[in-house]
Amino acid sequence: MSAVEPGYLAGLNDAQREAVLHEDGPLLILAGAGSGKTRVITSKIAHLLEARGYPAEAILAVAFTNKAAEEMRERVRGHSPAGAGVMIKTFHAFGAWLLRRYGQAAGLSRDFTIYDDEDSLALLRAAVEGRVEKERLRDLSARIARAKDRCLAPEDELAGLSLGELAAEVDFREVYRLYQERLRAAGCLDFGDLLLESVRLLSGQPEVRAQLQSRFRAVLVDEYQDSNHAQFRLLELLYDKANYLCAVGDEDQSIYSFRGAELDNILGFAGHFPGTRVIRLEQNYRSAANILEVATRVVEHNRRRLGKTLWTRQPAGAPVALAVLEDQEAEARFCAGQLSDGKLAGSAILYRMNFQSRAFETLFTSLHIPFRVVGTVRFYEREEVKDALAYLALAANPRDEIAFRRAVNRPRRGVGARGAEAVLALRERTGGDLLQAASLAAGSRGSAKGLAAFLKVAGAVREALERDPPSSLDRVVLDLLGDSGLLEHYRERDLSEDTDRQRNLSELVNATAEFPGTREGLAQFLEGVMLNSLDENPFAPLGKVTLITVHNTKGLEFDRVFLTGLEEGIFPHFASTAGGTTVSGDELEEERRLFYVGATRAREQLLLTCCRRRRVFGSYQAAEPSRFLSEVPAELLAVRGREPMAAAERYPPGCQVYHEDYGPGVVTRAWSAEGQPMIAVRFDSGRIARFPVKYSALERVSRDT
Repeated sequence: MSAVEPGYLAGLNDAQREAVLHEDGPLLILAGAGSGKTRVITSKIAHLLEARGYPAEAILAVAFTNKAAEEMRERVRGHSPAGAGVMIKTFHAFGAWLLRRYGQAAGLSRDFTIYDDEDSLALLRAAVEGRVEKERLRDLSARIARAKDRCLAPEDELAGLSLGELAAEVDFREVYRLYQERLRAAGCLDFGDLLLESVRLLSGQPEVRAQLQSRFRAVLVDEYQDSNHAQFRLLELLYDKANYLCAVGDEDQSIYSFRGAELDNILGFAGHFPGTRVIRLEQNYRSAANILEVATRVVEHNRRRLGKTLWTRQPAGAPVALAVLEDQEAEARFCAGQLSDGKLAGSAILYRMNFQSRAFETLFTSLHIPFRVVGTVRFYEREEVKDALAYLALAANPRDEIAFRRAVNRPRRGVGARGAEAVLALRERTGGDLLQAASLAAGSRGSAKGLAAFLKVAGAVREALERDPPSSLDRVVLDLLGDSGLLEHYRERDLSEDTDRQRNLSELVNATAEFPGTREGLAQFLEGVMLNSLDENPFAPLGKVTLITVHNTKGLEFDRVFLTGLEEGIFPHFASTAGGTTVSGDELEEERRLFYVGATRAREQLLLTCCRRRRVFGSYQAAEPSRFLSEVPAELLAVRGREPMAAAERYPPGCQVYHEDYGPGVVTRAWSAEGQPMIAVRFDSGRIARFPVKYSALERVSRDT
């Protein structure tokens, strides 16, 4: 009579079973999206416990998030009674465990505390006070974190770090050294130290390394494509060729290079660990066949991949739709129209950058479509947007204390907490009007210059609202952003922190475009903002549509996915939106992987959207369709709306155009430079100008002859 097959093997397909039963040498499981990787890795742990006789304490499993680690724990306990004893941790949690037990050998206290990012920033500020401009601190903190990701201490060779403008402004090695000294003096470690110090410990203490290698006879790593160099080194030091090593990952889902993840870790796994067996999990259990086909046809354009082809036994499903819309407002209306079927809980709207959520949030609020924003704060709650709103709120109500406290020193102009309190102390003399109180306080020393600069900006906003005839509110806001310095401040932040805050300010300008530039128009807009910030109606349906960036969708799935903003400069995202720098090479391949991740979140229906134009800082600019759309065979897309036009079609030589600064003109030439569409225009003034199409701000016109 044959033995009863263990439950953890039941229902596995051939490739999954092969991976679970593999025993000899290192194993790399290439697990495509939706291929059941969590089931495989947890079943493999159960197999090691039940069939191979590994003690629970001899198995280490490492995940990248607490959520993933907890899911693995629950599944392993369900597969095997011994599963509760298996160590399943995130990389950082394992580092903390290791250093608390063995860190004294490396001169670390067992009682160290761990600083989060804000604690680290505060300590860095104290460590380099008077040596570095405050505006550079966040950038420096991020560079220190990246150095630790690469296992680089202050005394190591740091030339490989990309410091940009910082290299000419600060002595990074000295800043890093001062920070580390202050950190040690406080008896603390930051997140990067948990990995860096673990690697240094195992590298420098052979006895400790041998003890760990002897204890953990099997080491398994989930989501290996997300590992950085420090995590690779830690794994390498735990492996001694006598124990068992298994990594699970998907090179096509490596999308976190900005966090330090290194694609080469998974591409080079077999080279790093000789004798590796590679098993591909290609059967997808999540998505309809049409969705998989579109995702695959895009990602297969990448050269840096190990290669796999997803397939499914599920029906083809609905064709993948491409909706070509006029602008971002039409894009939001299209999505709202699709959501009118009431299937909210199973629907998600994905976007490449946070600023794109504004149009959806605003429209969905007005239409009472319940939604949740995942992975980021709501549009009107973002720092840079709240800074601008503070000026507007103060223009509408000069008694608003919270708005005053925020606006008076944003961006920094030397009005600290004491200066603000001095103004507030005078408000009784002005009937509560804080702008008048600030005017009185500006006569004193200290913050007088800063208060005067603030009052100039606040006064300009109030004067603009009284102008006759009135302008539109977006012009008032655009002038405010320039006059206050907020636009320049956040443009510099974007360059140093690789963010897109200025695009959020652009979206704020767009949001005010339909309101008159009067006190009444401002009051109407601000009321709408406040309503947008209220809690959801408790009597609304429980189902909510999800608004989420593509980066935050890893590990999630939805019945219906709207993958929006498929335009050049947005998706793929240009390396510098402000400068229009195109992406290429490794950056472009990561953008393509990001498309693949977004598309494969969909189970039943995938809808793609692109716009023919987008409003940027109040003015419309022509949008170029994403190159990813051209990588999908036409027969796989059901196009709704007019087909997106290429640059040569929109601005062919001979067409008449108008530019706000240069006036009317005629296109004389169209060409491509480094993949970016370009045109030349001869204006009626005689001037000839060349433009990247995306940033030309041209309008096609027809003139009477």
